[in-house]
Amino acid sequence: MPVAFIGPEELYRQPGPYSAALEAAGFELLYPDDPTFTRGLVGDQATIEQLRDCDAILAGGEFFRESVLAALPRLRVIARCGVGYDRVDVPAATARGVAVTITPNSNHECVAEHALSLMFAVARGTIVNDRRVRSGAWRGGMLQPLRTRTLGILGLGRIGRSLAVRAIALGMRVIAHELVPGPDFCQRTGVELVDFEELLARSDFLSVHCPHTAETTGLFNQRTFARMKRGSVLINTARGKLVVESDLIEALRSGQLSGAGLDVFEDEPPPANHPLFALDQVVLAPHIGGADWLSVENMASEAAECIVRLSRGEWPAGKVVNDELRARWQWQSHPGGGIASG
Repeated sequence: MPVAFIGPEELYRQPGPYSAALEAAGFELLYPDDPTFTRGLVGDQATIEQLRDCDAILAGGEFFRESVLAALPRLRVIARCGVGYDRVDVPAATARGVAVTITPNSNHECVAEHALSLMFAVARGTIVNDRRVRSGAWRGGMLQPLRTRTLGILGLGRIGRSLAVRAIALGMRVIAHELVPGPDFCQRTGVELVDFEELLARSDFLSVHCPHTAETTGLFNQRTFARMKRGSVLINTARGKLVVESDLIEALRSGQLSGAGLDVFEDEPPPANHPLFALDQVVLAPHIGGADWLSVENMASEAAECIVRLSRGEWPAGKVVNDELRARWQWQSHPGGGIASG
């Protein structure tokens, strides 16, 4: 019987449509010994020991380095719950014939809502005012409006588009920078496409929704912050390594930026003495932007569907990161039986 490993903490021993679909397809389900395993904090050898008997992995935040993949000969599919895959060595997976899938249709609205909640929290001083009331103070400072302000969106994919329509409904002006724009969406909604420098200069709030690549690592740095509109706010629900945190801290302390809403960090989890924690104009969350209960259920079901379809020799088009495998990929049976090759 083939084995599917269920990594995400939110799914730990929580049966649902995803597990029913896998079991109906003939999979035995395996959960980690420790529900925090998915955070990627254990070493490669511990990861190998946990996954060595798995044919498919419904993955959370585990690291799949080349050394790990080399030690998992049974592995056929890494099905990520989410759209990010920077913790997977995709070239190494491709070389070993392991399909890497994502869930592009499940959590974009959740992330957009989270980005919007961070914008509200910073603009309205939600955290600071909560502390003031609890301490017995009553009057707070002046609030920032969202209506009439300009929201800049870096990356106009599913998440960026979802955020744009919500911001427009609030009365915000929306501009965006996107390397491969969809003109129909912009024409329909009135979103204005601009170059990166104009995005920096005009945005009152700038929300980041691009992937972490070699080209985008440290994209927001001292130079970038200096070109942003003075008093603007940075929102990052994408990946922490897009931002040089030491430069962000300096921009916040100097007043070049008036605030930031961060769901992600350069290193996760951040150390307990991180200097960002001392800044009242910063609102923080523990990388949970795509994890409300509805999106988790949908991501798990979409990831499970990818595993099941691949096990049947079907290709889930639009969901496989290493699509170049399509012509030669097959589900290989492991010794002792299991699903036949497709």
